[in-house]
Amino acid sequence: MKISYNWLKQFINIDWNAEKTGELLTDLGLEIEGIETYESVKGGLKGIVVGEVLTCEQHPNADRLKVTTVNIGEAEPVQIVCGAPNVAAGQKVPVATIGTTLYTAEGEAWKIKKGKIRGEESHGMICAEDELGLGESHDGIMVLDADLKVGTPAAEIFEVENDEVFEIGLTPNRADAMSHYGVARDLKAGLLQQDLNLELISPSVMSYHVDTRSLKVDVDVQDKDKCPRYCGVTISGVKVETSPSWLQNRLKAIGLSPINNIVDVTNYVLHELGQPLHAFDAAKITGNKVEVKTCEAGTKFTTLDEIERELHEDDLMICDAEKPMCIAGVFGGIDSGVTETTTNIFLESAYFDPVSVRKTAKRHGLNTDASFRFERGIDPNFTKYALKRAALLITEIAGGEITSDISDAYPNKIEDFQVVLSFDNAKRLIGQEIPKETIKSILTSLDIKINNVTEAGLGLTVPSFRNDVQREADVIEEILRVYGYNNIKTTEKLNASISNTSRFEDYKLQNVIGNQLASQGFFEIMANSLTSPKYIELSEQLNADHNVKMLNPLSNDLEVMRQSLLFSGLEAVSHNINRKRDDLKLFEFGKTYHQYSDNREEHKHLALFVTGNKAQERWNTQATPSDFFYLKGTIETVLERLGLNRLKSAPHKTDILSEGMSLSIGKKTLVEFGLVKKSVLKHFGISQNVLFADFNWNNVLDMAQHNKIKFTAIPKYPEVRRDFALLLDNSVTFDDIYTIAKQTEKQLLKAVNLFDVYEGKNLPAGKKSYAVSFTLQDENKTLNDKQIDKIMNKLQSNFENKLGAELR
Repeated sequence: MKISYNWLKQFINIDWNAEKTGELLTDLGLEIEGIETYESVKGGLKGIVVGEVLTCEQHPNADRLKVTTVNIGEAEPVQIVCGAPNVAAGQKVPVATIGTTLYTAEGEAWKIKKGKIRGEESHGMICAEDELGLGESHDGIMVLDADLKVGTPAAEIFEVENDEVFEIGLTPNRADAMSHYGVARDLKAGLLQQDLNLELISPSVMSYHVDTRSLKVDVDVQDKDKCPRYCGVTISGVKVETSPSWLQNRLKAIGLSPINNIVDVTNYVLHELGQPLHAFDAAKITGNKVEVKTCEAGTKFTTLDEIERELHEDDLMICDAEKPMCIAGVFGGIDSGVTETTTNIFLESAYFDPVSVRKTAKRHGLNTDASFRFERGIDPNFTKYALKRAALLITEIAGGEITSDISDAYPNKIEDFQVVLSFDNAKRLIGQEIPKETIKSILTSLDIKINNVTEAGLGLTVPSFRNDVQREADVIEEILRVYGYNNIKTTEKLNASISNTSRFEDYKLQNVIGNQLASQGFFEIMANSLTSPKYIELSEQLNADHNVKMLNPLSNDLEVMRQSLLFSGLEAVSHNINRKRDDLKLFEFGKTYHQYSDNREEHKHLALFVTGNKAQERWNTQATPSDFFYLKGTIETVLERLGLNRLKSAPHKTDILSEGMSLSIGKKTLVEFGLVKKSVLKHFGISQNVLFADFNWNNVLDMAQHNKIKFTAIPKYPEVRRDFALLLDNSVTFDDIYTIAKQTEKQLLKAVNLFDVYEGKNLPAGKKSYAVSFTLQDENKTLNDKQIDKIMNKLQSNFENKLGAELR
């Protein structure tokens, strides 16, 4: 939310600089995220002065140029070459002096320098209005009032607005501070704690009166639950035109574009007081009647953005006798708004139910300044005052007369909140005793009325504009934020407790594996648990009936909880690839969510994504692409780090993965991984291969807890390596060789390793060659050749009998 400092000073006469004021607002809970400078004229006309043209002669070397001497208030006149056709001696003109920065219409800066134009020196520039940013005309130079004093800065002549704008990161509960007046009200309370008792200046509506009663528009609120209060008044004889510069500058400073004087006033009052308003062209209100009601489901309605929308049966609408005119509290209709031909208006100021507005805005994907405030809850007892304020501004700026009494449909007044505050509870929650008089002062400065005072506490009435303060704890929070969190003393005592936790706690193992993956060049991602229901269609393994649906989704793309980490990860991969980051190694710890007939379930997962090159191209090495075996090796190191190494592998191909594999211990699958199919990648606009691994983290944790660490002494005796080159059928896997070898020799065989694979020329059809090494070691003595040969012969025999192997 943007707040203009100049605008803020209209309500509280503070002379602090913006930085100091921003610090106080942050301490009050209105966090200042940044302060920007606003200039109604780019550059603020710095360096532009009033000059008087003393002489004007034809340029000796150019037909369209003049050589002038100009008095700019310095000791000596300056010579300026000018190409404007209307320049003449005796004129008062704006002069950009040497070193002045001017800006093009596109905002590009350029500096005035001393130079020569066709051989004649030029020490400045006589400016046209578009060159100064004061208009669009470039027909000639600006000619100023002859009575102006030479050397006067141009910024003192023209209405140049220089402002500082706060960007406030407003929390959703602070609906009362969604306006300049609301921020000023908070600022006043904060200044009082700084011993500065400044008056809060409220815009006066004392001059409001009805001029005639010549145009009445009847108001009928049919849905009083969705619209507890509705006010309206007519203003006749207005002239729709451009707003005055002061009003335009106020809106531009906070990032709004002026439209016309009527609409600009409604926007001005919205940001001034926090009350949204809407102006209707009274001539377009059929039957001179406004009805606040819902319409039939499916009713077509075109909004101001020229989009035809289909109304929901719960959408509250502002209608005339025949048709809807506006989505209440959200957006106006294209057929009832104010145009250049409008002469009579009906001005609306209302309080709509926050829940109703929020649901309607979300249904139609609309987010406006009005809905932003209505959704959070505005002050229902400020409605009529804001209407009077806007009506007076309109008659002042656009002319016209107030031609009806105010219609005020407010059958059930929304009362202020009654709260009892205990001093002991305040001390307990704050952690420090605040003097009772200070508490009373703070509450009074926040417009919280003290009804009665006892030794134990206070009876309070909280105004309706503070809809977030309805409990004792809320009042204590208000006291604390105004008193100042920085003023609460920190304890000198440090309390700590020692917890006896298992080394297999989830967060501990996550940190271990996360650090390991990071050391291998992986980056952690945190994807949204909300996702699109369309992703279910990419896999037959996922069932739409198992979706956990959001009751109030933020958008259609965030409508359900994810059933797989794959798709949100592919979104991250696609996002990076589209920004020329093709080599990626990503991991994510996250949950999947499933809805079953009798319950909902969450499952923890670790997902790995690998694509592109695993090693970058260097002067002495080639780029190394990531492949299936690189991912497999990474997975095995993760499991080995957790002590899980007796793994059973099996092929695993699905409608998502090709060339897949699973690793398990017993009946529990720990991880499934492989190459993501092209058809899935195409949906995300990814053309390069992506490898994906999905750890069932719950199973991993369970197996890790059952793993026992064994310590053995380092062997004193040497190990021996022997190699076999085995000719095998293509169907035989290394896992088959490993299993048979371990069954053959359990004591002395320490390791089995596959170090070469050959398929192709000079081998029989359907055959392949595996080069396998076997490491033997006796921990009690040195092995001799006889023992080694016996083991190797036994291994050879078993390979031949069980696998049909042949030695090459």
